[in-house]
Amino acid sequence: MSTLLLKHADLLVTMDDAHRRIPDGGLYVRDNVIAQVGPTAELPAEADVVLDAHGMIVLPGLINTHHHLYQTLTRALPAAQDVELFDWLRTLYPIWARLTGEAVYVSALTGLAELLLSGCTTVSDHLYIYPNDARLDHEIRAAQELGVRFHPCRGSMSLGQSKGGLPPDSVVEDEEAILRDYERVVAAYHDPQPYAMCRIVIAPCSPFSVTASLMRQSAAWAREHGLTLHTHLAETLDEERFCLEKFGVRPLALMQQLDWVGADVWYAHAVYMNEDEIQLMAATGTGMSHCPSSNMRLGSGIAPIREMRDAGVRVSLAVDGSASNDSSHMLAEARQAMLLQRVTKGATAMSAEEALEIATRGGASVLGRDDLGSLEPGKAADFVAWRLDALDYAGAQHDPLAALVFCAPRYVDLAVINGRVRVWKGEIVGFDLERTIARHNELSRRLVAES
Repeated sequence: MSTLLLKHADLLVTMDDAHRRIPDGGLYVRDNVIAQVGPTAELPAEADVVLDAHGMIVLPGLINTHHHLYQTLTRALPAAQDVELFDWLRTLYPIWARLTGEAVYVSALTGLAELLLSGCTTVSDHLYIYPNDARLDHEIRAAQELGVRFHPCRGSMSLGQSKGGLPPDSVVEDEEAILRDYERVVAAYHDPQPYAMCRIVIAPCSPFSVTASLMRQSAAWAREHGLTLHTHLAETLDEERFCLEKFGVRPLALMQQLDWVGADVWYAHAVYMNEDEIQLMAATGTGMSHCPSSNMRLGSGIAPIREMRDAGVRVSLAVDGSASNDSSHMLAEARQAMLLQRVTKGATAMSAEEALEIATRGGASVLGRDDLGSLEPGKAADFVAWRLDALDYAGAQHDPLAALVFCAPRYVDLAVINGRVRVWKGEIVGFDLERTIARHNELSRRLVAES
């Protein structure tokens, strides 16, 4: 058994039920599980690994519940800068059709490294396009190498343009092949045990890119195997019109018809939800991923997060793909979430602490993880820390927790995942970031140039 001691943090924020903030705080870890949390003086004095957190604020690792890691390859493309979702997708589908297994792997390394440095320790990624030799395995390999806790979504598209869908037929898959690959990746990678580092999610892409038949079959198969379900929903008014014209109902009503509501389901975006729909999500335990920067970047709208939280909907935070956000920074996303609710609802609409709660406990709840999201005995040893003597926080020592969200977002100085130090003094341990960036940029240029 190995042990780890973190001691003398200026402030340790537990995010537990009591909302404890512990000055001169620390925690003691056995293997990959937190054994004790409290003032440093009350913890064991020795361990195999000792981390001195003087001058730092420590939080549970942030949890990103929706991403498209491959999109780091197509950031800020001129043709996709000033368009809304459907035209944005039509512009990018032909480029993404040239993805390879190596491109998926290297883009995952790049995006996961960026997330890790931003304070994110658990990531759910939605890979729904599989051209050439691209497979979910490639991004799982990247997560394993970086030591990031991972919930990869086996996404899919089966409704091409010839059948009334949005994506070109060249990027959709045969439905039988999709179902077979569910079985393959779950058998190879899914771990249902506590503290698991990899859990597979079943995730048909959206109402405008997947048939009703595949949605139903996916839900039934996932529940038979004890898996969670994820999809995009109610992101734009274009999607709402598509559902009304094609199915005669709004997006959430369609999900009800397809057995896609419940505590094992979460949606990305959920921007266009009325009061009755919010109440339905709360009553059924259905969760959502809030993607504020992406929703602003594409002009999609502002999700009713205050109303959802007040109704009891399980709300989590996500950066979304890096071609609709152009960043993979979870702390920046927490800041945007707080500010965006204040734009229309006033300065009391969301506090800094609530934004971080959504990014930690909210993410754990949505992913179905009772072993993550807070720093307390029995939880996984996933935590991150920022130095408070940085220029960005000068003059903000009065409330270090609020400073993380109100001030300019920074990269972490320390990150521990599953009891292993993954970031130390601002650098990812044992990872050649410079080489990864160089190869990523080479693949990105080739992908765009050849499209």
